[in-house]
Amino acid sequence: MWAASCLASCCAACACDACRTVVSGISRRSARIAYCGLFALSLVVSWILREVAAPLMEKLPWINHFHKTPDREWFETDAVLRVSLGNFLFFTILSVSMVGVKNQRDPRDAMHHGGWMMKIICWFILVILMFFVPNEIISFYESASKFGAGLFLLVQVVLLLDFVHGWNDKWVGYDEQFWYVALLVVSLVCYLATFGFSGLLFHWFTPSGQDCGLNTFFIAMTLTLVLLFAIVALHPAVGGSILPASVISLYCMYLCYSGLASEPRDYECNGLHKHSKAISTGTLTLGLLTTVLSVVYSAVRAGSSTTLLSPPSSPRAGAGKPLLPMDKADEHEEKEKNKPVSYSYAFFHIIFSLASMYSAMLLTGWSTSVGESGKLVDVGWPSVWVRIITGWATAGLYIWSLVAPILFPEREF
Repeated sequence: MWAASCLASCCAACACDACRTVVSGISRRSARIAYCGLFALSLVVSWILREVAAPLMEKLPWINHFHKTPDREWFETDAVLRVSLGNFLFFTILSVSMVGVKNQRDPRDAMHHGGWMMKIICWFILVILMFFVPNEIISFYESASKFGAGLFLLVQVVLLLDFVHGWNDKWVGYDEQFWYVALLVVSLVCYLATFGFSGLLFHWFTPSGQDCGLNTFFIAMTLTLVLLFAIVALHPAVGGSILPASVISLYCMYLCYSGLASEPRDYECNGLHKHSKAISTGTLTLGLLTTVLSVVYSAVRAGSSTTLLSPPSSPRAGAGKPLLPMDKADEHEEKEKNKPVSYSYAFFHIIFSLASMYSAMLLTGWSTSVGESGKLVDVGWPSVWVRIITGWATAGLYIWSLVAPILFPEREF
């Protein structure tokens, strides 16, 4: 017994030393990646608790206070939502506290880049506390998460537009035949995948003998938008490129599939209900991978002054010469402190807050909620419309990015 106690103490001490070493190694430049790591940790914790926490949560009276104990799936969903809520509050508090930071002289700049041991402890405490809040709060957060997840999908669209336009500009900038051919090949592959995908959607979601007018409308509408992208992008007045149009077309078709796959399993037009387990696992894996890549990309691109995360331009403090002369070391330090921040810290953390909501919806399948009776209530249709409307909003944002410079030539986009 004494040996086991000593071994546990040694392991705990080693773990603390390891955490302290890792935390002390986080520099100013690696802070953004550290936030991504913390977010990834929340996904791992959510996934683990979804698999193992149900038996324990059934014994907690403030959670399982129903006359009839809900199904195991309800407790799995509840565990994911509670971790997500703690993660959401953590990043939201950081976002609110970072509003108005314009230069590195602000004390909150140091708080954003440092204090990692305290941040990890606070994150851990917030997640633990969420398992003591009433079910009503979790139910409200679940409803709000559907809209927050939709907003995160729109952020993904803006990041995707930034990525494909940068990709296209880089290849065109080489001004060599090889890169033009590569651009054309990638565009053709994306269009072939888009139209092939649409054929599968008609096969899966418009079965013969069923009245599936709504599904037909969703798919046909997406195909119409795909054609509209190409027409607008290749119009002489716009002078766009086919690569961004093809990538956005494929993404819109994926959103259409994602929405149709979220239809209730007993809906006669959902042809995937026979393979729901395999499809949901594949969709979950792809969705989580897309989420992590989006968050990492936003963190990496945050250093650019041309991205979505950039703060509005503000005058630099202390631009004039000092009244008293300073030596070179002091002058260099003063310049470093007066440097404006390269991205909006508040918006940076908001992305993580919205990503927490989106990942919760992915891990819970978008399709389960709890009523007062504790029974699972099918809410698949709101999830369908969130994704379909997100696809339409994607189309609107892309077309706007093409026509806005023509409509407002005096403004910089």
